[in-house]
Amino acid sequence: MNETTCPSPLTDRHGMPDGACVPADTALGIGAPLSGRPREEVPFRPGRLLAAVTMPARPESVPALRRLARTVARSRRLPEQAEEALGVIVTELAANAVLHSGGADVALLLEIDDTALTVRVRDNGQWRERPAPRCEPADLHAAFGRGLTLVDAYAVDTTVERTATGTVMRAVVAL
Repeated sequence: MNETTCPSPLTDRHGMPDGACVPADTALGIGAPLSGRPREEVPFRPGRLLAAVTMPARPESVPALRRLARTVARSRRLPEQAEEALGVIVTELAANAVLHSGGADVALLLEIDDTALTVRVRDNGQWRERPAPRCEPADLHAAFGRGLTLVDAYAVDTTVERTATGTVMRAVVAL
C-alpha cells in the first residue's frame, strides 16, 4: 500500500476530511479488494470533488449521508442507476462504520471523473476481525449481513484500507 502525503491540513493521510471540506486534489492509497474475486482494474485518478463531510458515528447520520449523496447525484444529473448505486453504497458503508467501528466519526468523500464516481467512507475506529467465518446456511434468514455484498454488486471496484487510525472503504461506480 502506498502512503500518501496530505496536501492540506484539512485532510488526513487518506485524503479524507478532518472537517467539512477538502481540496479536490487529495489522494488515497488503494487497499485490498472487499471480495476475494478478481475485479476490474480501475487505475487511481484524482477526480473532481463533489462533496466531503464528517458526521458523528450515530445511526441518524446514515440517512443524512444517503440524502446528501442522492442530492449530489441529482444536482449533477447523474444517471438514475448511478444515483441508486450511490444511495445503496453510501448507506451500507456508513452503516458499517457506525455499527461496527466503534469510532466517534464517519466521513464521506464523493469524487467524479469522466467515467466513474468514487465513494470513500472513513471511520476512526478499530477494524475488528470476525470471530468465526460466516455460516451461509445459518445466515440465509438473517435480516442483516449483506451490506458489503451489495456494495460489491453495485461497484466496478471496491477496496478497504485498514490502518491504526481507522478504515477507509472505497467503491467506484461506473457512469
